Amino acid sequence: MLKELGVEFLEQPLKADDWEGMEKVVHQSVLPIIADESCIVESDVEKCAMHFNGINIKLTKCGGLTPALRMIKRGKELGLKVMVGCMTESTVGISAIAQLLPQLDYVDMDGALLLKNDIAKGVEIQKNGKVIFPNWPVAE
Repeated sequence: MLKELGVEFLEQPLKADDWEGMEKVVHQSVLPIIADESCIVESDVEKCAMHFNGINIKLTKCGGLTPALRMIKRGKELGLKVMVGCMTESTVGISAIAQLLPQLDYVDMDGALLLKNDIAKGVEIQKNGKVIFPNWPVAE
């Protein structure tokens, strides 16, 4: 039923420190369970592998692209689905996420769309979800 509705996964259904509860949920769910608040920094990836089917990495929380790349690599080594998400970053932050797209199973890049006034200009996300990279130099 959930797959028919287009639901692909559940994200962080319990509190970040409820590891015992998450272990129960992940083994009983018909959908993949993705860690969010339980996976902030690189050292969290290992622990999440036993309690989730995947991880959601946020560049602004983990320290940027370099630690995110290590988290992606380790998550894949552990058989986890990998997602990169955002909060309300400008298109600069969204553009950084876009660099990782080929390595991801899921992505959430709508943060800049929620801003009344974006302070920057970066990648454009079209209504159909297509990402358009600018063809002009970022710095002049």
